[in-house]
Amino acid sequence: MSGKTALIVLAHQERTSFNYAMKEATQAALQKNGWTVLVSDLYEMKFNSVLSRDDITGSPKEPSEFKYGAEVLIAWQEGRLADDIKEEQKKVEKADLVIFQFPLYWCGMPALMKGWVERVLCIGFACSYETLYSEGPFKNKKALLSFTTGDPSSMNSPNGINGDINIILWPLQNGILNFCGFKVLEPQITFAVAHIPQEARVEILKNWEKRLKTIWDEKPIRYLPTQDFEGEAGGFLLKKEVEEARSDDKYSPTIGQHLGKALPPDSQVKADCARS
Repeated sequence: MSGKTALIVLAHQERTSFNYAMKEATQAALQKNGWTVLVSDLYEMKFNSVLSRDDITGSPKEPSEFKYGAEVLIAWQEGRLADDIKEEQKKVEKADLVIFQFPLYWCGMPALMKGWVERVLCIGFACSYETLYSEGPFKNKKALLSFTTGDPSSMNSPNGINGDINIILWPLQNGILNFCGFKVLEPQITFAVAHIPQEARVEILKNWEKRLKTIWDEKPIRYLPTQDFEGEAGGFLLKKEVEEARSDDKYSPTIGQHLGKALPPDSQVKADCARS
């Protein structure tokens, strides 16, 4: 893994937090194993998470009918994105692995990190209708979510009050990371971190550092490739022959393409989910 570059995108406001400790452990462990590590500490940077016309420089092509996506695509093509966006995109371009470190807020990323995603992973740079999912621009990169929760794992189980964590993860891992082409590695989840003793937190950090030694060799979570779909703009509906080939499977192919079947257990938290 020597010679690889990682980008850590951190969204937590306190340096005394476990999320910050995870960031520090990640940086130290990867550097020890020969990685170059870039960090975007969004709170420290006071990163602007609000989309606006200020995200482009120069005059918009259609000022009277401003459409953010269309204008940002042209600005990206012409090198006219705002400087803070361009700086973050340079980090993503350099990175072989992107790690998102954050507390799970309201079943998703903190608003600051979601704003980073929306502004930095813009159309053209991170996706397009021609290059998406398994053919996305970042298909040679890997990414993972490393996050904490306020609740125990039991509350995020298939029979827990919050519901199955796999369903919560689908829009984050498939809708953001896989959509841009990233090979998505198993998430690093620390449940109920505020309610566990210090020795347990120390053990979590040690196990995380151990995992990081071979992180690049891990198998990614499996998603259906774009070749399994057909239709407008390169493929939107699952091909009939693909669906028919799975007709005898006990579980659906994915959380999203469930085909009315039972959801595959742990398909968003394990690389090898049950499929039969």
